[in-house]
Order: sequence, then structure tokens, then C-alpha cells
Amino acid sequence: MSRLMECVPNFSEGNNQEVIDAISQAVVQTPGCVLLDVDAGPSTNRTVYTFVGRPEDVVEGALNAARTAFRLIDMSRHKGEHPRMGALDVCPFIPVRGVSMDECVLCAQAFGQRLAEELGVPVYLYGEAARTASRRTLPAIRAGEYEALAEKLKQTEWAPDFGPSSFVPSWGATVTGARRFLIAFNINLLSTKEQAHRIALNLREQGRGKDQPGCLKKVQGIGWYLEEKNLAQVSTNLLDFEVTGLHTVYEETCREAQELSLPVVGSQLVGLVPLKALLDAADFYCEKENLFVLEEEHRIRLVVSRLGLDSLSPFNPKERIIEYLVPDSGHEQSLVDKPLCTFIREVGARTAAPGGGSVAAASAAMGAALASMAGLMTYGRRQFEHLDATMRRLIPPFHAASAELTTLVDADAHAFQACLEAMKLPKNTPEDRERRAAALQEGLRRAVAVPLALAETVASLWPVLQELALCGNLACRSDLQVAAKALETGVFGAYFNVLINLKDITDGAFKDQNVFMQTNKLLKARWPWFGDRGKLHPSSSILFSPKLTRPGGSTAEASSLCTWRRCGWPVPGGSTCPKRGGQAQHYCSALSR
Repeated sequence: MSRLMECVPNFSEGNNQEVIDAISQAVVQTPGCVLLDVDAGPSTNRTVYTFVGRPEDVVEGALNAARTAFRLIDMSRHKGEHPRMGALDVCPFIPVRGVSMDECVLCAQAFGQRLAEELGVPVYLYGEAARTASRRTLPAIRAGEYEALAEKLKQTEWAPDFGPSSFVPSWGATVTGARRFLIAFNINLLSTKEQAHRIALNLREQGRGKDQPGCLKKVQGIGWYLEEKNLAQVSTNLLDFEVTGLHTVYEETCREAQELSLPVVGSQLVGLVPLKALLDAADFYCEKENLFVLEEEHRIRLVVSRLGLDSLSPFNPKERIIEYLVPDSGHEQSLVDKPLCTFIREVGARTAAPGGGSVAAASAAMGAALASMAGLMTYGRRQFEHLDATMRRLIPPFHAASAELTTLVDADAHAFQACLEAMKLPKNTPEDRERRAAALQEGLRRAVAVPLALAETVASLWPVLQELALCGNLACRSDLQVAAKALETGVFGAYFNVLINLKDITDGAFKDQNVFMQTNKLLKARWPWFGDRGKLHPSSSILFSPKLTRPGGSTAEASSLCTWRRCGWPVPGGSTCPKRGGQAQHYCSALSR
């Protein structure tokens, strides 16, 4: 998996297109940097750039952009709605994939030191990189803004972390640091600037001061007026969207606006947004309005509609959601993204991976997908409309499990590859052998964790699958039978993969977690006849027996099928099907064993 860091520098220029483009080119021409978004605001006179790359490349890209801005931006002539204190006002580093927060802190420190040394400007550290508690938040450092900076730099407590304490009129000061993903989210109001700011004060965590905090945690806010759009905005920064989500900010703004008899007319996302932030909002509106929306594309469309994200300009998910812009750019294509015939050929090739673990995950994923299909073939049809509420409850677990199990196809191959790479490490010295052993143990733990996750996911589906078989569309009974067998194959494969890797793990603490017993329990919950240590109980032949248990508890040889209204229920020769009177009573034969 490629290592990816994001950098979101905010430059104090939002009107001069030549300057905006020059800074963009400075980033684009930096090897290893990918510019994802450039969001210029004329009223704020500010442009937010978003680019990603490896940590070392991102630092170089930020420095190149700063050097360009140093030549082209003069802060002494800057005016704009947004608070600011420098030409490069703030430059945060954010972990995206395979990068820790500590690495982001180191990048911020390296960037700040080099920027101060090369350009001779004051630089402050904030967020996770802050050296004192008083500098953790950006508003605290930026208080007084550019206009008060000259006097502020004279105060000992506001000496910069890097660079001189002298005022540089053309530049001001820069704040850099490390933080989690910040979402800039503005809600549009047909109101005055003062009314919008009043709402922002009620919402933001800081509120009106220590004695009057706002109602939303991890939210910053301010009210301003966009002359070019002829409307006001409650402009917010969501510092942690998992604490306070987009939907919460929007709904609270609507509530505050309603109390003032002010209309809310949509919203605006500035820069990029994580996929999860939109899906969390979709969950909220689906629950609030009792909606049944499964597909990711449809859920995003729902959020765009409910939040009015396209009110000021078109919202294209492929250009605004960071996961869509930055797929995992590893050297090899993902197994699940390859054509099926290619995947099958790779499984059959003379290589150890992809192997049984990936095949087990693929089988389980297809089993969950088949069950989802059977539910969807029941949902929304007039003859089954009395089951719509039931299907709304039964289908989502299969839909979610199918997506989750699909990711395990590659995860298993990667885990095994990590073990192979560890085995190739040198073992010439005691230090080499110790390093090799540690890497191998870590690889084995991953090789156990992936199939264990598979088994746990499948185990959660059995009760739902049995209920679906009781009331689903009879035309899909063979699909449900295949789904059951595919899920069985997946969990059996998971069990034996745990077993074969667990024996080589030397970490007693890991084994004390009873991983083997946990997996064995997952199997026995579905198949009581499953023996210990991976041995099948003699009665396991029932798995393949033509004997089927009917809802009444008796068994019957499947010598004939009931044909009443295409019932298809297996019954003994010459007998009458006892369940032909109601479709909702039928069992899937594969599940009733």
C-alpha cells in the first residue's frame, strides 16, 4: 500500500488568476506531488490548494509553492473576509494512508524550519505539532490577524517557533502543523452578515467566550457575506467530522435560522471531503426519513440534495471526494479490480498468492451478494409489498458484508506477501535475525487477523439469511442455496487459514486471546457437528445429505418436489407438502440442514 500524505496550504490571494495559477504550477512541477483541488474565493481573497504525495515530496511541494507566493503576494495590500495573518496563512499536513500523525508532525517541523531559514519569515506550529497548549488552535495564534502582528511579535509569549521575531510586511507570518482531516463547510443564508455571524457564535465550540460556549463540539465558525453570490454564509470548519458531522452542522444551522425566520438556501463544501463524512450524513437522512438507499452513488446523491451542496456550483463526487481522486496507487492492480478471468488465472498460477484465503473471501463476498440479490428480488414487488419493511431490514447486512468481504480478497494476499517478504530478510547477525523474526511474527498476526475477520462477518449473517429464506421470493430459492454454500466455503477457508498460521506464532499474549477457540466457536455456532482441531465429525455427511429438515422438525428424503404453484418443497414420495399454503413459511433447503 502506498504511503500518502495530504497538504492543504491556504494562500492569501483569491482574485489574481496569474498568481493562483503560478502557485498551482509550483506544486504540479514538484516530482511526486498530485494537485487535487484549487478552490479560490474572491470575497475571502483566499485560495485553498489540496495536494497529496509521499511525505518527503509533499514537504518539497509546499516549499515550492511558498517560494512562488513570496515573489508574488504582498500582504500589505491584502483585504478579504477570511481571517488571515500571512501570505501563506496556514499549511497543515494530514495523514491519508500509511502515514502516522507523528510523521505529519515531523514534516510540519521540517517545513517550518526550512521556510523560516530560506525566506526569513516567522513561523508558528499548531495542532498536533504545537509545542505549547496555547498554540494548539489556529484562532488563538491568528488572533488580531495581520494588522496586529507587528505588535504581537514583540511579545515574548508570541515569539515564533522558527524564524525572526521581526515583522515582514510583505509576508506576515505562517502557521504550519499537523491535524486530522478538516472539512470546510459553509451554509448559505438569505440574511445579513451580522445574522449569519450570530448563528455561527451559537454553533461553534468556542461560542462567545468561556462563559457562553457554543453547542457543537470540534466546530469553528464565523459569519460573512459573499458579494459575488449576494448571500451570507455561516462558515464552519469541522475539526473532527466523526464528533460533529456535516448533517449535524446543517440541521443546527437550519434550526437557528428558523428561530430568526431566515431561509437556508443550500450549502458549500470548500476543498475535498472524505467519503465517510458523506456516508455518515446519508445514514442520518435515511434514518430520519425512513429511506431505503443502498448504493453508494445514490447515498451521495441523497446527501447532495439534502444539504444543497450544488446550490452555488455543481458538485461532482469524482472531483470532490478524496478517496475517488486518490485510489491506492500500489505497483500492482488490486485483485478485485481485475477481470474475473484474470483473477482465476492468477489463482491457478504457480504462485503462493492469491491462494485459499483470497478465494475464501471472494466466495463469501459472492455469497453475501447473492443473498442481497434475493432480497432485492423480493423488495418493491407488488405481490410481496407486505414484506417491504422486512426486506428493508434484511438486505442491508448482506450489502454491507459483501463490500467488506471483497476488501479481504486483497487483504489476505497482502498479509501473506508480508510473510514472504519477512522470510527474505537477511539473517547474518543477531540483529538481522531479531529483525527478521519480528517482521515474520507481524506478518503471521496479519495472516490470522484477516480470515478471523472473515469468519466473524459471515457468522453475523446466518440468522439474517435464515429469516430471508423463510419469506423471500421463491424464484430465488436456488440463489439462496448457492449463497449459503458460498458463505460456508468462505468460513471454512477462514478457519483453516487461521489454523495453519496460528501454529507458527510465538507471541503468547496474542495466543492468549484464544484466537483458535474464537474461530472454532464461530464454526460450531453454525455447524454443531464440527469437531475440534479442524476434524469433521462423522455426522458431517449431513451437510451433503438429501435429507432436509422442514419447519416442523421432521426430515424427509428429497425424492420428489411439491409442484403446487411451483412450491418446490422437497417431500417424500407420495406425500403432501405440509407448507404449500403460504409462501412466507418456506425454508431454503440449504439453510435448514
